[in-house]
Amino acid sequence: MNIHPSAIVHPKAELAPTVEIGPYAIIEEGVKIGKGTKVMAHVMITGRTEIGEACTFFPFASVGMAPQDLKYKGEPTKLIIGNGNTFRESVTLHRGTGQGRGQTVIGHHNFFMAYVHVAHDCIVGDHIIMANAATLGGHIVIGDHAILGGLVGVHQFVEVGAYAMIGGGAIVTQDVPPFVSVAGNRAKLYGLNLIGLKRHGFSAEKVEALKGTYKLLFRSGLILKDAAKQAREKWGDMADVEALIAFVEHSKRGICR
Repeated sequence: MNIHPSAIVHPKAELAPTVEIGPYAIIEEGVKIGKGTKVMAHVMITGRTEIGEACTFFPFASVGMAPQDLKYKGEPTKLIIGNGNTFRESVTLHRGTGQGRGQTVIGHHNFFMAYVHVAHDCIVGDHIIMANAATLGGHIVIGDHAILGGLVGVHQFVEVGAYAMIGGGAIVTQDVPPFVSVAGNRAKLYGLNLIGLKRHGFSAEKVEALKGTYKLLFRSGLILKDAAKQAREKWGDMADVEALIAFVEHSKRGICR
């Protein structure tokens, strides 16, 4: 274990043997850090925070602080972080609330750029990119492989589907379906995230089926029930098509249109 002499590490913090702790970092009681994780200078990690393997925290990251929620009264909530994540300068990650899920969960292989904020009770999937100063309010769910541009603001309780792309500066107040692109204040649909789908190896057949489903759901003028029925009749055997339809059917906040 490589701990700089100026770092403050609580004796009850649980650190794997290969963890690196940089100058003036603070690791408090209750923190658990997996092997190969690197904590750079001036990082603060507190609360019941569990961090996986091979993560990197750049200077001034603030991890596991109490949620910014007036209802929070010190309940023993958690922040759980998976493996292979990168958190750039001044990222803030808050643990859950007693009134919410009780924990904030971040998956694996995500890249959070400087000043990103993840609020209480969020669930963030895998392989997600959040650009500089993108902000998640409480209770948000972000699907795998989603990309959030710089300065994006996402309202509490919104759900963002897998492979979605949110353009820089967007203000998102309603759910974002999987596979689509949205932008603007308030965020609106701008078609499928075609570049993202091709980069992730989606076949031409899948892309065409998703295009057809998108047009039926959002451009045909049909009510949702009829649009979903037609899409399922044509492409119902494709899991991605079903995922898009089911997301729209089960949205609680309504869909960005």
